[in-house]
Amino acid sequence: MGNSCMSVLIEKQAEKYGDRVALKYRDYAAGKWLSVSWRQFSEIVEKVAGSLVALGVNVQECIGVFSQNMPECLYMDFGAFKSRIVTVPLYATNSEAQVRYIIENSSIAYLFVGEQYQYDVAYRVLNLCSSLKQIVIFSPAVKRAQDDRKSIYFSEFLTIGDSANVREELQRRTSQTESSDLANILYTSGTTGESKGVMLLHSSYEAAFAAHDKRLVTLTDKDVVMNFLPFAHIFERAWSYYCLLRGCLLCINLHPQDIQQTIKEIRPTAMCSVPRFWEKVYAGAMDKIHQSNGVTRRLMLDALRTGKKYNIDYLSKGEEPPLWLQVKYKFYDRTIFSLLKRTIGIENGNFFPTAGAPVPKRVEEFVHSVGINMVVGYGLTETTATVSLGWMKDYRIGSVGHILPGLEIKFGENNEILLKGETVTKGYYKKESVTRQSFTDDGWFRTGDSGYMKDGFLYLTDRIKDLFKTSNGKYIAPQAIETKMVVDRYIDQISVIADQRKFVSALIVPEYTQVEKYASDHHIAYTDRKDLLKKPEILELFRERIETLQQEFAHYEQIKRFTLLPEPFSMSKGELTDTLKIRRSVLLKNYASEIERMYED
Repeated sequence: MGNSCMSVLIEKQAEKYGDRVALKYRDYAAGKWLSVSWRQFSEIVEKVAGSLVALGVNVQECIGVFSQNMPECLYMDFGAFKSRIVTVPLYATNSEAQVRYIIENSSIAYLFVGEQYQYDVAYRVLNLCSSLKQIVIFSPAVKRAQDDRKSIYFSEFLTIGDSANVREELQRRTSQTESSDLANILYTSGTTGESKGVMLLHSSYEAAFAAHDKRLVTLTDKDVVMNFLPFAHIFERAWSYYCLLRGCLLCINLHPQDIQQTIKEIRPTAMCSVPRFWEKVYAGAMDKIHQSNGVTRRLMLDALRTGKKYNIDYLSKGEEPPLWLQVKYKFYDRTIFSLLKRTIGIENGNFFPTAGAPVPKRVEEFVHSVGINMVVGYGLTETTATVSLGWMKDYRIGSVGHILPGLEIKFGENNEILLKGETVTKGYYKKESVTRQSFTDDGWFRTGDSGYMKDGFLYLTDRIKDLFKTSNGKYIAPQAIETKMVVDRYIDQISVIADQRKFVSALIVPEYTQVEKYASDHHIAYTDRKDLLKKPEILELFRERIETLQQEFAHYEQIKRFTLLPEPFSMSKGELTDTLKIRRSVLLKNYASEIERMYED
């Protein structure tokens, strides 16, 4: 058999697990979850691989997958790996310009699309991209354009490769797969500039699997995993591959906004997410406490204090809690904490990896206090996801855990984290000069993040290129301020402004439902949202909350003025990347007049 474990992974698991369920996905028309066994999974992967060969996609050529999370995304990946083809995932929300750029940069001939939006975008660029020959549509509900003679549905695509000579060629390819084969090109949306295609080899994933085997010891084939982040994101992608290697059951969440419903239907034991998910859980719990009466409120607050003492002050430091604390914690764990977990849908939780942005300290303390095994980590597309992670009881609040086995770390200028190891990319696709700039002369990868080690734990301080310098020459770390602010239940999104300015200001997207409730409770009359956000009482509410939250910052780091925005930052206006990171340069342009008003004397 081949030399790459990814090329035969599903086939091997099918031999081991047979008719056991490997994947589940929600059929929205029928309103129920459908199952795919390991055997069915393997059969479809085989068909995909054969059809790709029959279409004439050559060894190490690229195909594109432009879809939200669907089982078909995984079928395409493993079918491509089997036939030594490279998959290029696109975010389901990518714009026409981004899709065109990626297709042209990686010379994609066949683009696989999920639902109507992706098809419509793909069809518009079909004749603009010289390399693109055909679109293959996953969802049978997609309506093709009247004059479309080129697109076919996935069910048709699966029948193309059913011939003896195709099977022979496929067998030859699979037997020749190498760990040095290119597996994926992942385009990072980037908060600045043009997308860069990160090249990840089969060996990058194999090294990541081997390293995680030493850490994620409790992940087994008994685990039920919810796929919630986009498969186009390295975090969910590498995690999903690894879960399949461990024989877990994957439950694929199609639409991110449905997670609160689907998580309760599946009740997973594991799910990777970004901190925003836990921020919302924290905000919901704080709201509940806030609305409770005397006795209930006191009980809830005491439960949190008890949980913090038990889980953070003792267990995370490897110490045994005193007996009285164990008894008290068990009581709260059986009552308040188990109710909270059931309400979210995670009462069966094993552990929950979290990365992609800083986790606000309050949120992290809260999640650990209530006994949820949040595993905070740090990673990059360029490092095949994980660089470091905390683990179960071996974590420190505020850190991103221990460095993954097999990775070397050192600190460069401005305390920049520099890395070496098998999981580190060999570079950016067709971008030699960018690749050269991203590595030191002696081969260390520059992460662009600054940090430090303490007691074996890695701590991040900021994105180096994100540091602002005020006109008074003071350096400001905007992420640190934003992370502090976003835990407030009245604040949904925030972007700090300070670069080359005489003081710090902020654009704030309020949590509208909370502000409207506050207005109703305090009998504040208003005509519309815009009018509400200009009311002196609302501005005073935000002023007070910001003052409280920023007390620990130096005077020059504190927000002096702010603007409340009636509409959230959005991807459609280019203000957010596909992974929901703020594009500061776009905000500066889109809100130029609001920003200038804050600096008028």
